[in-house]
Amino acid sequence: MSQATDRLAAIATRRAAGERCGIASICSAHPLVIEAALRHGKARDADVLIEATCNQVNHEGGYTGMTPGDFRGFVETIAGKIGFSLDRLMLGGDHLGPNPWKHLPAPEAMAKASRMVDAYAEAGFTKIHLDASMGCAGEGAAPPDATIAARAAELAEVAEAAAERMGGTKPVYVIGTEVPVPGGALEAMDHLAVTTPEAPRETVRIHRDAFSQRGLDQAFSRALGVVVQPGVEFGNAEVITYKPERARALAGTLRDLPQFVFEAHSTDYQPASALSALVDDGFAILKVGPWLTFALREALYGLSHIADILAPDPARESLPAAMERVMLAAPGNWKNYYHGSETEQRIERHFSYSDRIRYYWPAPAARQATDALMQALGDRDIPLPLISQYLGRLNGAVANGSVAPKAGELLIASVTEVLDIFASATG
Repeated sequence: MSQATDRLAAIATRRAAGERCGIASICSAHPLVIEAALRHGKARDADVLIEATCNQVNHEGGYTGMTPGDFRGFVETIAGKIGFSLDRLMLGGDHLGPNPWKHLPAPEAMAKASRMVDAYAEAGFTKIHLDASMGCAGEGAAPPDATIAARAAELAEVAEAAAERMGGTKPVYVIGTEVPVPGGALEAMDHLAVTTPEAPRETVRIHRDAFSQRGLDQAFSRALGVVVQPGVEFGNAEVITYKPERARALAGTLRDLPQFVFEAHSTDYQPASALSALVDDGFAILKVGPWLTFALREALYGLSHIADILAPDPARESLPAAMERVMLAAPGNWKNYYHGSETEQRIERHFSYSDRIRYYWPAPAARQATDALMQALGDRDIPLPLISQYLGRLNGAVANGSVAPKAGELLIASVTEVLDIFASATG
């Protein structure tokens, strides 16, 4: 992973030299998304950056049940299966800070965050987004900027010590947070403010000072990204598209910050032209996650309809029906995000852009239903007219022979189609 990290560390220098460069950050723990991303990277001989969030993966297991070491093993097992070179792989930790434990007093939350960061660095994660922007018990929504920076530096010191202890590649850092908390926005969006030009300058200044106070100047020299809000977001049924003119002043601040590029979160569902414009304007790290599992869910539901035609079985529950049952039985991952009538909530459970259904694919009942669907279709060739009817976006690729008309390949292709958009945008 060291070679890929070295290339990422040079991204601002490469951009300043006139190279058009960027990278998609794959934020997902779904094995088929990971496989699609690694296959995609192998086919293009390109680096692949895969990130886990603090809620998803941590030293206590997170909602995936995986520690950072487990997650690394999980990704590397898939890489080995498909022959993807680990020299092309980077693993990142996103929003690493006290967020999973913010209900606790700050000293307790930060102690747990420190143990988490230690576990990430020990497991060889080399891209670390430090995010201590959330208030802990008794602090309100957010602590002062100086406190945020001091806590970030405290966590960086932990990461540096772990990397030194393990003798591995020293991590690169991303600082700042101008985006919703991990997991997504809670409200509908009627206004989205672009980060002011002054904000990233101040973020860099206070973090540099906080790192320096701990003797971490060398570590700060490896900070390469600042998280900002360029004016992109998505909700349940809407997408706010990047408008370069709104972010012109923000993009211009990179001239004063030659060490950095910007990291843009929530770039899912952006048109290809908008993603390309983001990269052109210095938003070189594009985070994507829900769009990938949304595309996968579309393909799975299409295959469920196809299976009802090719392999009818009254005893086999349709995949949408099975997932509805699973989500209703455990509403914790969607009930605070989906509102309105029962019909509106049902539609959002399955089809929302926020894709809260992604949290349910690992559930035993969901895995059982998915396995039953894939076993019903087996390795048979699916007729092109059915692909046209239920998986229309893949029809052309199947017709021209670039995608095999088999269930497993169609699932990978559904994710690859999104990855191709990001590959084109990032150059």
